[in-house]
Amino acid sequence: MAYFSITLPLISSLVLLFLLFAAPSSASKVVDVKVICAQARDPKLCSSVLNSKPGGAKGADLVSLAQYTIKVARVKTIKTVNLINVLIAKSGSDPKEKTHYKTCLTHFNKDEGALGDIDYVQELLKKGDYFGVGTAASAVITDVDDCITGEDPEDPPYPDKSNLPQFADVVQKVVDIILIISKYLIQK
Repeated sequence: MAYFSITLPLISSLVLLFLLFAAPSSASKVVDVKVICAQARDPKLCSSVLNSKPGGAKGADLVSLAQYTIKVARVKTIKTVNLINVLIAKSGSDPKEKTHYKTCLTHFNKDEGALGDIDYVQELLKKGDYFGVGTAASAVITDVDDCITGEDPEDPPYPDKSNLPQFADVVQKVVDIILIISKYLIQK
């Protein structure tokens, strides 16, 4: 009888330990960078971003790749916000140009735009809400697209000759990598 009373808690403890250690290993799923980047809008940029991860991307788990890619997206978005602020200052007397850039600033800002959505992606990743990561990443792409093509399909896009469309395109391509990684995280 004493044997049974000792082994049952021991077995329960071992099962609990197994579950605790098994859970993190499922979140540390590894997918080859080539497989991820083959699905990207810009495979070369994807490979460059993921392989620039400190410590390398080879053998890196998906969560750490996602964390790194979110940091890259955040840096690219901040650079885009800085460019928009310069463009607003330079737009001077052209009211359409100034309005376009101010609207873009709204779509990129921390409160209701891409930068805030990127921070939310990071928060969701930390919580392990991988479906939410994909949804929030999609919102970033929409924010950026609304800046470049406009919110209303009836209105023609502003004919922007600055570097803003190229900066915005890079942000979208980096966020596209996050979307791909989130799909693998959901599949775990």
